[in-house]
Amino acid sequence: MTALTSPTTRAIVAPPVRAGRGRPGRTRERLPWGSPVVYFVALVVIALMLAPVLYIIIGGFRSNAQITVDPAGWPDPWNIENYLTVLTGPQFWRQVLNSTIAAVATTAGAVVLGLMASYVIARYRFRGRGALYAVFASGLMFPITVAITPLYIVIRDLGLMNSLGGIILPQIAFALPMTIIILVPFLRAIPDEIQEAAFIDGCGRLSFFWRMVLPLSIPGVITVGILAFIGSWNSYLLPLFILNNEAAYTLPLGVQAFSSQYSVDTAKVLAFTSLSMLPALAFFSLFERRIVGGLTGAVKG
Repeated sequence: MTALTSPTTRAIVAPPVRAGRGRPGRTRERLPWGSPVVYFVALVVIALMLAPVLYIIIGGFRSNAQITVDPAGWPDPWNIENYLTVLTGPQFWRQVLNSTIAAVATTAGAVVLGLMASYVIARYRFRGRGALYAVFASGLMFPITVAITPLYIVIRDLGLMNSLGGIILPQIAFALPMTIIILVPFLRAIPDEIQEAAFIDGCGRLSFFWRMVLPLSIPGVITVGILAFIGSWNSYLLPLFILNNEAAYTLPLGVQAFSSQYSVDTAKVLAFTSLSMLPALAFFSLFERRIVGGLTGAVKG
């Protein structure tokens, strides 16, 4: 016996839809902008980090009498005399120049030497390559605080005391481990086919380094350059041991000297401190994405 059914009489029975666990028929909806708790915690952390910076900057617009009466109050009236006194004096700009020279020279030396060493470790195969990379990586475990005494003796014997060269050379050496660790993954990620094609076209090793390797590693170079610049700009311990002449002081060391000289003038000290930290904050804020992008590329490589 055959049962004939027309298309109009066919029925498609859909399987029952199972509701999620919990109450039937209800689904858990997520907020499109995330959890409010996460944003609240982030705002609290940001406030705790920015509060001291804002206090120093705003404190420079106050007078000593206002700070004494109400240390946490707002300027009333706002006074820019403290900032004008610092900006019109030769001491601040001389220290800015010294810090800029030291930071630029440290950045250039760390980038150039680190890029060349990273190129050899990443692109050449030789016995002891892994051990050499491990030696540079172990340099991260030895901060400058540990080596400050023998470093002082070496710099003194070289006749580099009270000179910017005495702080530039050690800062380059201590910036190399981080530079090499970041750049080696970038250079290893360059395909071998590009190198083989370049050699077939008559490109030598040095020509391949300048024409191909350097442009392809620009994100990593920018990252290590920014880190070396900020590290040199904020360096305090090494200049404290090496520089005894006030004319060669860098900005962090100048802040300490200025605070000792004007210890009773708290408002002027706050103005000098805020002006000294603004360049580093502005520099880091402008190149923050470059740093994150370079570190991300290093991890992927």
